[in-house]
Amino acid sequence: MNPEPTPAAGTDDPGAEPPAPACVMCFNASDPSGAGGLAGDVATVAAMGAHALPVVTAIVMRDTADVFDQHEIEADAVAEQARTVLEDVTIAGWKVGFLGSADNVSAVAEVLSDYTEIPLVSYLPNLSWLEEDAQQPYLDAFRELILPATEVLVGSHKTLQDFLLPDWDNERPPSARELAVAAGEHGTRYVLVTGIMLPAKGTQQFIDNVLASPQGAISGEKFERFDTGFVGAGDTLAAALAALLASGSELQAAVAEALAFLDQSLDAGFRPGMGGVVPDRFFWALPPPEEGEEGPGDEGGPEPEPEDPKTKAVPRRVH
Repeated sequence: MNPEPTPAAGTDDPGAEPPAPACVMCFNASDPSGAGGLAGDVATVAAMGAHALPVVTAIVMRDTADVFDQHEIEADAVAEQARTVLEDVTIAGWKVGFLGSADNVSAVAEVLSDYTEIPLVSYLPNLSWLEEDAQQPYLDAFRELILPATEVLVGSHKTLQDFLLPDWDNERPPSARELAVAAGEHGTRYVLVTGIMLPAKGTQQFIDNVLASPQGAISGEKFERFDTGFVGAGDTLAAALAALLASGSELQAAVAEALAFLDQSLDAGFRPGMGGVVPDRFFWALPPPEEGEEGPGDEGGPEPEPEDPKTKAVPRRVH
């Protein structure tokens, strides 16, 4: 299949259909909280102007605070979902999230191997909740089968260190370049490392997010650390990057835009339950603040009172 979007039909034909947006196939778990997983992928890819093709790899039992269990989808069913769509739709990008089991990792890798020209963004979440007898085979399969096909591996600094450099014993944490070298040994071209803690400046704490290759750090974006817990941030970043690469953006520009999108999504995030804050991927659809009021992310002023869930929500703009 051709990874390039279908050319637009001639504008002089009034009956011509508009060109389709870039299509991104997302392999991920179903997350009933809507914070991450396929729900997060679909929302993020849509917000970036692309179209998501969601393939369910597992059903995760979770809320906005904790993951309790998961039920994997059979590997044959995962592959059949993907191949059925691929026979019909031209795709321009892949996004891999949690695949459920080592067997599913193998099934997804086999699908990916038929479309090596299409960029793959892989996200590795924290899987500490997964039982050890399932976690280690999964990580081993991911390392052996997914990393060789990956253009950009996305993950938090701690998660990537534990995965790529489990025997690291230096007093200082590994750099983004050292993580990229470890990933590069398995065929991954770049890593996007998030959550690198930087020295505090007064009362402000900053984190760094660095794109690196085995040759060194390429670019980075520093953001002030939010003093709250979020759910679904990693899936949001990886899905945004996959959508931008699928739409033809150059890597560094795509990383910068994806990080800016994540930052604004977190800044406008909301707490639907008693757990973490969920990124608002459609922050840009909120109505502008009234004159004299501050919008999401504006500094200064008291914190807004918690909203009564029984009151009517603020209407959003529609397209």
